[in-house]
Amino acid sequence: MSTIWNIQQVTDRFQEAAITARRLPPARVQGYAAFWPDINRQSWEGYADERIILRFTASPGAIDRFGETVRWLRWLEEEQRRLVWLRAQYVPWREISHRTGLIRKTAWRRYQHALAVVVVHLNGQLPRFAACEQSADTTILH
Repeated sequence: MSTIWNIQQVTDRFQEAAITARRLPPARVQGYAAFWPDINRQSWEGYADERIILRFTASPGAIDRFGETVRWLRWLEEEQRRLVWLRAQYVPWREISHRTGLIRKTAWRRYQHALAVVVVHLNGQLPRFAACEQSADTTILH
């Protein structure tokens, strides 16, 4: 049985993808290396080291879902992608409005529309209300 997707499930998946993206190792440019030896520090010196970043790694399942979720973005336009990804990173609506130049309510409506587009593509059918209107129109014609 295939999953019937709804907007909340899609929102959760995008939020999980944003968290997974932060947990992936940083991209490094190949070809640059330092040949200085590493400094062996005492245990008490390690607390002041600013280079130490505690990072939880992403699980293999989360990485697989990340790849699948990022592919969903191809169904959206550039503005919609930006709205969905900013919201997945828990950016407040005020900041989103400032970055996109949209009024908060307009940004929210476009965000909801983008999520609905993804849901329609995942389910492979029109939303229920559109299907009801379509069937009502065909019964009137007959």
